[in-house]
Amino acid sequence: MGTMTALRVPGPVVVDRDSARVAMMVAPLAVLPVAVIAGAVAELGRAVAISPLVVAVLVLGTFALGSRALHLDGLADTADGLTGSYDAERALEIMRRGNTGPAGAAALVLVLVLQVAALTPILARPWGPLVAVVLLGLARSSLLVTCAAGIPAARPGGLGASVAGVIPRPAGVVLGAVAAAIAAVVLPLSGRPWWQGVTAVVVAGAAVLALVLRCRRRFGGITGDVVGAGIEVAAAALLAVAGAG
Repeated sequence: MGTMTALRVPGPVVVDRDSARVAMMVAPLAVLPVAVIAGAVAELGRAVAISPLVVAVLVLGTFALGSRALHLDGLADTADGLTGSYDAERALEIMRRGNTGPAGAAALVLVLVLQVAALTPILARPWGPLVAVVLLGLARSSLLVTCAAGIPAARPGGLGASVAGVIPRPAGVVLGAVAAAIAAVVLPLSGRPWWQGVTAVVVAGAAVLALVLRCRRRFGGITGDVVGAGIEVAAAALLAVAGAG
C-alpha cells in the first residue's frame, strides 16, 4: 500500500524478495481505499447529473492523486526512454532524469484521452461506478506480467531491481485467471456479456507483455518506470475493451 498508493502506512519490517513477491501479487488489493473514494466520486457525479465525460475525468484524477501520479510518471519516463536513444545506458539515463520530453508528454495525453473516452460509456451504464473502479483496480494485475519470473531488471538498483522476476509464472497464470473471473462477474452488471470481461483482461495482459518485451530488448529488462507504465497501459486496454458495445 505504501508503494502503490499515497496513503501513509508503517513500513514493512523486512524488505526482501519474498515480501516483494507477496506485495506484487496482491497489488490490486492495495488500491481498494482509493477505489472506494473514486467510486464515491462517481456516484456523487451521477446523483447530481454531471456528464459521464466529466465524471470519467474526476475518477481517473482520483486514482492519479491516490498514487501520487507515480504510474503516469512511469509511463512518461518509459516513453522518453524508448524513443530517446538506441543505446541502453543512454536510454536509462534519460528515464532516470525524471523530466518529461515530447514522447513522454504525447504518451500521457494519448493514454489519458483513451482512458477517459473508454471510461465514459462504462460510467453511463447500470452499476457503472462499481464496474469502473473494479476495472481500474484490476489494472494493477499488470504486475503479474511486469514482475514475472524470467524478466530481469534493467539496472541493479531501484524499484525495478527489487521486484523483477519475483512472481512465479504458475502463480501469475492463476492470479491472472482470478482477475479474468472477477471481470467476467462484474461486467454483466452493466449489461455486457461475461466473455467481454475475460477478453478485456486477456487484451490488457497482451498489451503489457508487448511493452515488457520491448523494454527488455531496449533496456535489458524492467525498471520501476516500466512497472508504472504497465499499469497505465493495462488500464487503457481494460477500459477500451470493456467500454465497447
